[in-house]
Amino acid sequence: MNNKVALVTGITGQDGAYLAQFLLTKGYKVYGTYRRLSTPNFWRLQYLNIFDDVELLPCDLLDSYSIIETLRASKPDEIYNLAAQSFVGASFEQPIASGEITGLGVAKLLEAIRLIVPEARFYQASTSEMYGDNKHSYQDEKTEFVPSSPYAAAKLYAHSMVNIYRQGYGLFASTGILFNHESPLRGIEFVTRKITNAVAKIKLGIEDTLELGNLDAKRDWGFAPEYVEAMWLILQHDKADDFVVATNETHTIQEFVERAFTRVGLNWENHVKINEKFKRPVDVNYLKGNYAKANELLGWTPKTTFAELADIMIDADLERWTNWQNGIHFSWDAWNYPNEKKILSRKLKYD
Repeated sequence: MNNKVALVTGITGQDGAYLAQFLLTKGYKVYGTYRRLSTPNFWRLQYLNIFDDVELLPCDLLDSYSIIETLRASKPDEIYNLAAQSFVGASFEQPIASGEITGLGVAKLLEAIRLIVPEARFYQASTSEMYGDNKHSYQDEKTEFVPSSPYAAAKLYAHSMVNIYRQGYGLFASTGILFNHESPLRGIEFVTRKITNAVAKIKLGIEDTLELGNLDAKRDWGFAPEYVEAMWLILQHDKADDFVVATNETHTIQEFVERAFTRVGLNWENHVKINEKFKRPVDVNYLKGNYAKANELLGWTPKTTFAELADIMIDADLERWTNWQNGIHFSWDAWNYPNEKKILSRKLKYD
């Protein structure tokens, strides 16, 4: 029986929920932090049927005392920091808040760990966005970082602080430089889920149009449940280090669009419109990771193909909206978005 205790910050997000589920199967006692909101967002934990299996602790990464109290309450053996303002687009709208939460929040967390639980193993969720709009054919642990968004700049600061605390204080502090990873638990603000959610509604006659920005941007897309296993493997390694987690493939947003519409038997060109407001001030046009180090030292490799990933996501959203049309209630995120809520509310009004 595993008696280890894990603390997962940002447990209500896509990665946090999948990681909590994974750790529970490994026998961990799992604590998870969440931000106090007027309406707490626990739908992912409920969706995975693990809401009652984790211990939830309110914590604010901007408040050092809050972090210290969380560490004292949980006494973790392993800490996975997944909390962040994680949407690149929003970081342009809220650059200061993104820097404080995604960057400085990690420094406060590391300092609290140094003082309270210095023997704990720490994982920091770094990101491929730190590479920015680079010119390399692929990116690995040795590729230079040229961040192209406030989000990426904040993540790079946090990434650097992890290395400083590893070298300067001897903390077991590791990072996973994760390339894009998606799932049915992705938020609708992220382009892959925006696509599959819209395609499902278009197929069912709820809406007719999907508006997008840059269809030519290329990303390395993997399946989130496989990536959280890589996080765990990183902390089981015998030394703290940095690891790229990716698929070694890149695909355009248009390819994802085509696959999603093909899955439901529709022609994407009849429904997709380009809207300039969805284009970023500075965009990253190409990302392709090289996970050779993670494969060699951790034995990790991705299993789900790009096409399979798109199919998994469109099938899940199609099932959600079909169930909704049939009056079946379940935990999902549509209520958290103004446009989706208007659709849901209209049906309730007519019913």
